[in-house]
Amino acid sequence: MILGRLAKRGWMNCFSCCMPVEDSIHNSSLENSIIQQYKDTKSPAQFANISLKTDSSRRRYIASEIEKFGKGNIAAQAFTFRELCLATQNFDCECLLGSGGFGKVYKGHIKSKNMDVAVKQLDRNGFQGTKEFLVEVLLLSLLRHSNLVNLIGYCSDGDQRILVYEFMPNGSLEGHLLELGPDNKPLDWDMRMKIAVGAAKGLAYLHETANPPVIYRDFKSSNILLDDNFNPKLSDFGLAKLGPTGGRTHVSTRVMGTYGYCAPDYACTGKLTVKSDVYSFGVVFLEIITGRRVIDSSRPSEEQNLVKWARPLINDKKKFHLMADPLLGKNYPTKALYQALTVASMCLQEDASTRPLISDVVTALEYISSIKKHEKEEAVAEDTFKSPPALQTITSHVERIQSNKAHCIRERF
Repeated sequence: MILGRLAKRGWMNCFSCCMPVEDSIHNSSLENSIIQQYKDTKSPAQFANISLKTDSSRRRYIASEIEKFGKGNIAAQAFTFRELCLATQNFDCECLLGSGGFGKVYKGHIKSKNMDVAVKQLDRNGFQGTKEFLVEVLLLSLLRHSNLVNLIGYCSDGDQRILVYEFMPNGSLEGHLLELGPDNKPLDWDMRMKIAVGAAKGLAYLHETANPPVIYRDFKSSNILLDDNFNPKLSDFGLAKLGPTGGRTHVSTRVMGTYGYCAPDYACTGKLTVKSDVYSFGVVFLEIITGRRVIDSSRPSEEQNLVKWARPLINDKKKFHLMADPLLGKNYPTKALYQALTVASMCLQEDASTRPLISDVVTALEYISSIKKHEKEEAVAEDTFKSPPALQTITSHVERIQSNKAHCIRERF
């Protein structure tokens, strides 16, 4: 987890580099801060002794540490367990929004703030401890972007480790795309592209603005939450990892993530890069386009794995229309569908070095989302000169890869 590496490296002053540029001009990089201060000021014995404190003194201790190391940039509030019990009606099952490997999430209401919140109660048996919890609160508080879910506060009473986030009234992308109820309206093409653009911007912030980069490592449709205007925000940073620094090309780590979304190079080697997230984005983008789950055992065997089913179709433009979600009812610009599948194909390249940077994906998607149905439909190749350089580059890469594959097949015979 990101926590373990933070706890090894020493970091705090520079979380401000994860702020907008104008707020961080005079700050050093993220890596030069958090853990170094912990190394300089905290011995293992001091952290061990925290377990001997009373609940109230432990809570005051954690709050003082966050205040000290956050340098006044932390807006997260320290809640008592009693306050969160009141907010969630004693963590009533009727308030349960969902559960996962890291714990359960409840809907709550903070009366003092007149605010609905999502309360994530972490699994006490699986979490790593007070020091890592401190660092995660600091990280999530200081990574601020319109496409990341805001951390409202935390609770550290006793052995409780609870995070309080802003409540997202429209739930997850998964719910609107893959678990659509009979009375719910499917997402139209424009809304799908809006969500894809916003989610990509969230990743671009983590990869290219945060310093060092943050690798999300669990990018999937259930972790993309939607506000009341269907603006997407990335949530659940439990598997996030700090990216490589100092000229390193990757981070070696135990393979974790969700089956189907995990990049094959990372799954095989444990070498994690930002391009691992780009692959996961490609999988989710394919889900957005097709309305299919990445793994769906209810489908015929040859269609159960979305990426395997899609690969031969993506290589044949004449079959692109077969990949559009039937719920779209053909209400999408053909040119936009072609280019969207081209972007997905590039993100899903098995060779990580050929995948685009997520910032190039953002540029391409912004262009694609601007294409309207009423515009004159033209072949993608005929309109390439109008596309932004990022999309032209992605398109040419795909065409070159497809050409090389065809050439290899001809040579084989």
